[in-house]
Order: sequence, then C-alpha cells, then structure tokens
Amino acid sequence: MIRKKIKELIEETIKEFWGEIIELVFEIERPKKEVYGDYATNVALVLKNKLNLTPMEIAEKLAEKFREKTDLFSKIDVVFPGFINFWISPKYYIENLKKILNLKEKYGTLDIGKGKKILVEFVSANPTGPLHIGHGRGAAYGDSLARILNFAGYQVTKEYYINDKGTQMDILGESVYLRAKELSGEKINFPENYYKGKYIYEIAKEALKLYPNLLSMEEKKAIEICRELAIKLILEDIKKDLEKFRVFYDNWYSERSLYEGGKVEKVLSILKGKGLLYEKDGALWFKSTLFGDEKDRVVIRSNGETTYFTGDIAYHYEKFMERKFDIAINIWGADHHGYVNRLKAALKAFEIEEEKLKVILIQMVNLIEGGEKKSMSTREGEFLELKELLKEVGVDATRFIFLSRSADSPLDFDVELAKTQSQENPVYYVQYAHARICSIFEKAKESGINEIFWDNIDFGKLKEKEELELLKKFEEFQEVIESAVESLAPYKITYYLLELAKQFHEYYSKYRILTEDLSLTYARLGLCSACKIILKNGLELLGVSALKKM
Repeated sequence: MIRKKIKELIEETIKEFWGEIIELVFEIERPKKEVYGDYATNVALVLKNKLNLTPMEIAEKLAEKFREKTDLFSKIDVVFPGFINFWISPKYYIENLKKILNLKEKYGTLDIGKGKKILVEFVSANPTGPLHIGHGRGAAYGDSLARILNFAGYQVTKEYYINDKGTQMDILGESVYLRAKELSGEKINFPENYYKGKYIYEIAKEALKLYPNLLSMEEKKAIEICRELAIKLILEDIKKDLEKFRVFYDNWYSERSLYEGGKVEKVLSILKGKGLLYEKDGALWFKSTLFGDEKDRVVIRSNGETTYFTGDIAYHYEKFMERKFDIAINIWGADHHGYVNRLKAALKAFEIEEEKLKVILIQMVNLIEGGEKKSMSTREGEFLELKELLKEVGVDATRFIFLSRSADSPLDFDVELAKTQSQENPVYYVQYAHARICSIFEKAKESGINEIFWDNIDFGKLKEKEELELLKKFEEFQEVIESAVESLAPYKITYYLLELAKQFHEYYSKYRILTEDLSLTYARLGLCSACKIILKNGLELLGVSALKKM
C-alpha cells in the first residue's frame, strides 16, 4: 500500500536526520486537487515544534532525501507553508496491476489480524416471530463484517445468541395457547401485550395437530408445550430465512445452556467472592457503579428469578474467560444503547479489558413504498418480514442496500429503486460493471483471443488519463479493506465499488478495448481483468453475487 510505503519512508528519513522523535503524529492524505499530487503530508509542519528549523526548511531537506532514496515518485514538490506533495510513478501502478492479475481472488487480503480470535455475534433476535427487515440489516452487517475480518487475517466465529428463556418466551407460549383455544371455537380475551401476528395462528394450528388433546391438558403443561413448539418452529424459520440471505453461523448459542451448564451460578459465585453483590429489597444487586455504570443492577429479583442481564454477564464471561476470544463484537439494535455501559462494567469486574468488547448499534430501516414510509411493530404483527423483501427485490439488492450506509445512520430502503435496472440502482450499477467485463472477454474469445499470459504483456501501453486513474483506484482497494477493518464498517467497501464501477463505465464508454493494435488490446484486457477481480472480491465481501450476465 502506497500510503504505508510513504509513511515508512518518512519515518526512516526523519530517524536518519534527527534520530527517534517520540509522539510524532502526522497525516498522509490524497489531495482533492490533482495539482497537489497523488499524496501530500504535513509532517514538516508537525516537526517545526520539535526541531529548530522552519517547516519549509524541514520539507525541502526531506524531499531532497526522498528523491535520492527511491524511484517510487515521478515528482516531489514542496509548497508553502511546508506541505510535501508526491506524484506516484506510473511504474508502481503497473507493478500493482501485475500483482492483481497474479493474486486474483487473494488480492486485497491482509494480515492485520495475525490469527487473533474474533467472535461476531449478530441478529440474535428473540425467537418470538419471523425476522423483519431491521433484523435483515443487522444480518447483512454482521455477515459482511465477518467476511472482511477473515479477509484481513482474523480467525472469525459467527454466533447467534438464542434468547430462549424468560418472560417473553412465556408470553409467546401463552399467545399460541390462546390462539389454539380460539381456533377450537372458544371465545378468548387476548391481552394487548401478547403476540398477534398471523404466524401465531399457524403455530397454534400445528400445536393442535401434533397434540389433539392439548386443550384438555392441565393449562400450565399445555402452555409449556405451546412455548417449546413455538420456539422450535420460529427458530427453524429464522435459520431458513438467514440461509436464503447467505448468512451461515458457526454457533447457535442457547441462553438456557448458561443455566443448565451452571455458568450463571459460577459467575454469581465469583462476583460474590469479590464482594460485588449485595441484598436490598429482597433482591440481589451487582455493584456496577464501581465500574462506571450509572446505577447498580439487579441480578436476582425478589421473586427468585434472574434478570436478562445476569445471563448476559455469564455469556460474556464465557466468551472471554473460557472460549478465550481476543475480541468480541456485538451487533445490536439501536434501542440497546443504554445496555452497553452495564455490560462493560461487568467485564471490568472480571478484570477483562473493556476494549475487547466492541458494540455496534444498528439504526432502524425505513421501508419506502410508493414514496411513503411504513411503520413496524413486532407484537402487533405489522412488519415486513425479511423473506417477503427478499422475494420482492432479491438477496443481492437487499444486502447491497443494507450495506450502503454506516451503522449509525438510519436507512431508507426504497423498494421500487431496488427493483430497477438502471444506474440509479447501486447494486445493478456495480454488478453491470462486472458483467460488462465478462462480456468483453467473450467478444475477445470470438475474435481469437483465448488464454493470455499477463507476464508477457506491455502494460506501458496504458497511457490514457482514465487508464491511469483506474490503476490508481485499484491500488486503493487494500487501503479501503484496512479502513473497513479499523472502523468495523462494511459500507466503505460499498462506496469504493460504486466509485470503481463509475470509473470503469466512463472508461468503457470513451475507449475501445478490442482495437486494431493487438498489444494495446492485450494491455486493456489486463486492465479490465484486474477491475473484474477487484469487483468480484469486493462483492464477495458484501455477500453479493458477481454476475457474468445481466
């Protein structure tokens, strides 16, 4: 990566001139105007406070040494008040082009992670109903992030935490039981806070079919049967929807298993041994305020029931202390923002570094149909299921659009736009660039060009401004991957692919690829092949198909 090479060159040269300078933080950026080069640095301005020289003197001294030390640059300029501007030699970009053609699907991979273990926990929706489009955004984000982290050298595990214990599960069982009574002709009084979707009727029908004597059983037992059946059927439906969405988990982790395996009991015992639990009003409290939380938290209620937080403490203790993950990433809905501090307080209580836990809060999705926003409510059953959206616009469009914004930005999903086949539809625009290149190679075959050995091609033929701009864009790919990893932000790849597709479409509309000059044709086919490789690699990181025909 050029930025890294420039940084290393600057640091090495400074050390040669002035020795080790501590706390030296400087920027290397891409200037907005071409007149200022491909890259620029403010290092001389930063050094003025550490050396008895003006920024211009420092910059001139560094620039002169850079010119002696490397042929990476075709030109280096110093401009007032002390910026150093670099123009990268086209030879470097040509070498990178050859590297892309050689590495193919491995181009862009990094070793940032160095095999560190990361757990990405995402979706983890309560098994109380089908997945809706909000869950879909979290699913696309978590799965894409896991792909990117794996691409960058981490050892990634994807996990779904099943909230299969507690009050919501009881309400689910009672909702199904009441609908079963209703289906059997009994008039019922259905509570306002129970689950009302059509799927509850379907589960009730299945319960009556599997257990014909359901309504003659003791009510408590019948509700328990309804609850277990509902959890089973809803989880099966969730798994099916996620697999259709190209999301596959390594683990499905049950909340109940924390209790059955004695893990909750274990963490409470540890906290008690540390003197971090106390009784008040008949309940057992955790002294979370000692670790930065706004108030202490109940772990066992006065009725003897544990809280949801208690299970979460055990779950995260188990992630770090037993399964030994180096980093855990939780992808939650934005409504969980108040939950982060208490969980980090629990980690501190076990002397687990809070930086090991990364929490990404996903903002809501607004569905736009006919120019109007639709509201959603899980309990009322007024929500668009993920499977319905996939049926209407497809997996590729859904994933790409979900990944087109940062997690902290609400997303407007325009259904009509997602179905259009035009450059206004972002996923179509990017996929069409890939398909267009595939078509170029089909035409090349028809004209007698089959296997090409890239090592023998004269890429010096690529002299047009747009060709050089494409070569520069190719080189950015690894930087974009690195940035996406550092900020845990897949949307950076989405943006990059849109920019690359735009540049390629513009190039294609201006220049012929298959020309009368065979050596120029081969060079341009190499350029197209590299573009196709990067488009495919980027789309795969988003979980989107790289189509050959459209």
